[in-house]
Amino acid sequence: THQHQDSIKTMSIKSLPLDQFLATLAAKQPTPGGGAAAAVGAAIGNAAASMAAAYTTRKKDAESGAKAKAVELQSAMDVTEFLQAADDDAEAYADLQRTWKETMAEEEKAKIEARALAIPTNLVETCHKNILSIHSFLPHCNTNITSDAKVGIHTLAGAARAAYQTVLVNSPPEEEKMRLQTLLKEIRDVEDELL
Repeated sequence: THQHQDSIKTMSIKSLPLDQFLATLAAKQPTPGGGAAAAVGAAIGNAAASMAAAYTTRKKDAESGAKAKAVELQSAMDVTEFLQAADDDAEAYADLQRTWKETMAEEEKAKIEARALAIPTNLVETCHKNILSIHSFLPHCNTNITSDAKVGIHTLAGAARAAYQTVLVNSPPEEEKMRLQTLLKEIRDVEDELL
């Protein structure tokens, strides 16, 4: 199994079957970890919202203008961006581990630490942006499928909170924590409105 896990580590997370990704995530190894889990969760949230938009492309949706909003939402719900973030997070963590073991220039170490912080920070920001986009789409969504758009919101919200935990591990400045907490509060407000 050790050789099997090594071959998985060299594979892109986005190319793994779901069951293999979950087994790798559950294994006693540093990557993939929480950041990758958050990113994959966000991809699932985007996919659910995109599906709801796909069902809002009927003739009557075209006539009402809802189809144009659905097409716009679908183009914004890019799952590959989040799947790439899962790979980037695993790579950034591996680099961060090197800073604990190897002697390196402070500038290089600072660059690695900044990247490890930037990936989950961007994930929180993108989840927030996508949640607001889905929320504004809801009044136009095919009424038979709004629950799936809401699943997208709630899944992205969980991913944002999970990514924030990864942010905290990377010791962000206090003002950055406060800024991200404001985004999380806005996300929570959207969720509270839907519950």
